[in-house]
Amino acid sequence: MDIYPVSIDRIRRKEYPLLQRTTYLDHAGTTPYPRSLMKDHEKLMNGHHFGNPHSQSPSSLLSTEYVETARLRMLDFFRADAEHFDLVFVANATAALKLVTEGLCGHAKDRGLHYQYHADSHTSLVGIRELASAGSRCFFSDAEVEQWLSLGVDTSNNHLRHDQKQTVGLFAYPAQSNMNGRRLPLDWPGRLRASALKAGRETYSLLDAAAFVATAQLDLSDHANAPDFTALSFYKIFGFPDLGALIVRKAIGPVLLRRSYFGGGTVDMVINGADDVWHATKQGELHEALEDGTPAFHSIAALHCALDVHQRLYGNMSNVSQHASNLAAILYARLASLAHGNGSSVCTIYRRGTADYRNPTTQGPTIAFNLRTGSGTWIGKSDFERLATINNIQLRTGGVCNPGGIASYLDLSPPEMRENYAEGLRCGNGFDEMNGKPTGIIRVSLGAMSSMRDVEAFMRFMHIFVDKSSSCQSTLWKPPLLLSESKHFGMNTSTDAIPRADGDRDGASCHPMTKVATLAEVDQKDQQARAYLVQVATITPPCPVAGCSMTFPSSKELCAHFTVHKIHRRAPWKLRRICTIEASTKA
Repeated sequence: MDIYPVSIDRIRRKEYPLLQRTTYLDHAGTTPYPRSLMKDHEKLMNGHHFGNPHSQSPSSLLSTEYVETARLRMLDFFRADAEHFDLVFVANATAALKLVTEGLCGHAKDRGLHYQYHADSHTSLVGIRELASAGSRCFFSDAEVEQWLSLGVDTSNNHLRHDQKQTVGLFAYPAQSNMNGRRLPLDWPGRLRASALKAGRETYSLLDAAAFVATAQLDLSDHANAPDFTALSFYKIFGFPDLGALIVRKAIGPVLLRRSYFGGGTVDMVINGADDVWHATKQGELHEALEDGTPAFHSIAALHCALDVHQRLYGNMSNVSQHASNLAAILYARLASLAHGNGSSVCTIYRRGTADYRNPTTQGPTIAFNLRTGSGTWIGKSDFERLATINNIQLRTGGVCNPGGIASYLDLSPPEMRENYAEGLRCGNGFDEMNGKPTGIIRVSLGAMSSMRDVEAFMRFMHIFVDKSSSCQSTLWKPPLLLSESKHFGMNTSTDAIPRADGDRDGASCHPMTKVATLAEVDQKDQQARAYLVQVATITPPCPVAGCSMTFPSSKELCAHFTVHKIHRRAPWKLRRICTIEASTKA
């Protein structure tokens, strides 16, 4: 039974033709934009002349009208009453977080800002701690937050540099972990406001809703219990435009007005006298004093198109939530049941015990995991991503900008992380395992336009890593995806192609394999990339296919070895970040 007004297959064929030839599983990064959205936006741009909204010309007034109606429509989309909330347009969720920090630092200038945040926070949320003049604290579990809220006191060793009752406090956390999709309690802001903490210290709540709003309904209808500040990005929901927002409770909005910086359009007067330096901040609506410079009025106008198309295709966010959650529950169950011939699990899935993929209140449609061979050794995330890309599957690997989640789930202590950094680990490089532990994760995430074809394609690909032998020794093994199914794709297994993961049965379903880049093919001007590629080339690459523990003196020989597993290559490899090279020992 279809949840949407139109079947998902029809939506994908008409609106997302580019998804017909790939398996896209990185909706947590951004969701694809529909074709009709871009057509509607093109029609809007070609049919109207939009001027700078800081003027009074007809074209400028038209821009102002589109901006202000978009503001109201988006507040309504999040069920936020304009009487109690204001929406400030910003570049993205990170810009919203910075705006809150800048405002509170100005508000707490004489008393100090004390910052408390959850360990599941995105890197951009963690970064606020560097501006907390009165110290910071990380809550490493929900239980610590619950204890803090219930007792009304701070029991941590947080190294406060001011009397706690005199400082301004900020408590921040994500509505959904961008690492594994776990959804955190949304009642914390209301409980904080009603608790003894509020009476003892001026404390505000900041909710990072960027990951959450992509596949869930953000409901701010209860303004008394809503977060003081909510940060989000619209491209996570619609795919386009690249724009973000900060939603502020009007009751506490004035605390943001004492920030030091002011930009064009946010002030009524500025004096540049030699002895008289002064400015007057706008006193109208809150957003008028916070949107620095000319707003991105073309992108804001595009929100009208985005919202219209989204509602036409999907109906509402509740439909999106149910659809994505259903698919995620199926994918999780299949990944969790995937086992080697000796019974050991293929996937180590990083999930809290309270998170249930069948319950969108506790879990979003994101799965974080790593792979083990039948003998228990880790399969490198870079090897996995390389093979996924070869099979035209798009996902994300690495630290995914969630340092607390990575440290917690991978059991990495601060000394271990410092040691890994000293030994060369950097964001995005090829160090997959250090001291017997993975350095990052594999993340797959589903969205509004995901389908069972994506789930089935990914699971067929996952069988490459299953060792069916009961002993799980290092004997060579032929992946069923590339052999047993090849006849169904009309393939000759000796040709330089592999079947597409999305399951198309036509002649166009074969994607060319990729050629390993040579040092000469790397841009000579990119010295950093060159240094990294030479470094990777000195590492003896192992075969990433399950059941095969062979290693090779060069990447060229590894690629030649892939033919044993019926993995072939013929097209140039153009993705520098995940390529490996063969470099001579002299280099």
